[in-house]
Amino acid sequence: MATSKNNILTHGLSGKVGDLLVFRQRGGKTIVGKVPDMSEIERTGKQKAVTRKFQEAVIYAKAAIADDSLKEAYKEKTRDGQTAYNVAIADFFNAPDIEEIDLSGYTGKAGEQIVVRATDDFKVAQVTVAIYTSDGTLVEKGEATLGTNGVDWTYQTTVTSGQVTGDKIVVQASDLPGNLTERQESM
Repeated sequence: MATSKNNILTHGLSGKVGDLLVFRQRGGKTIVGKVPDMSEIERTGKQKAVTRKFQEAVIYAKAAIADDSLKEAYKEKTRDGQTAYNVAIADFFNAPDIEEIDLSGYTGKAGEQIVVRATDDFKVAQVTVAIYTSDGTLVEKGEATLGTNGVDWTYQTTVTSGQVTGDKIVVQASDLPGNLTERQESM
């Protein structure tokens, strides 16, 4: 393996050149070596899972940038050196966060509000709220509506529930690639 110091041709170079050379940066030096032969290496289950997940991300990103409006939306989130494709790949790997479930406006009556604060690196596509009794019986379930601030989702209850003590509120937030986050609160 060769190293190069202060060479203007290879300074900062990294990556593969065909199937012959690979350039790496280590401690301010450019290291040049032969491309490793990985054909005899048996990947672990975790390595295969990561490869499969990345393949799914690539398929999603290609489909996303094929849709002109979605491509434009991803393009608006790019930073220097990024493309809409890069942002779509990153979005695939990041599930939404459910930061807060505000139950202060819910006492078990129809027409009350449950407010959910959900964020994502790109966009939360949907928030669903389900209310279960203490014994696990579904009281109601439905979609929340995005508020004007872009992070708070409001669910308006449609059923009056007798006793809410011990009830579970289950919130699910999903993004465009289909990542799903779930969080529950008890009354």
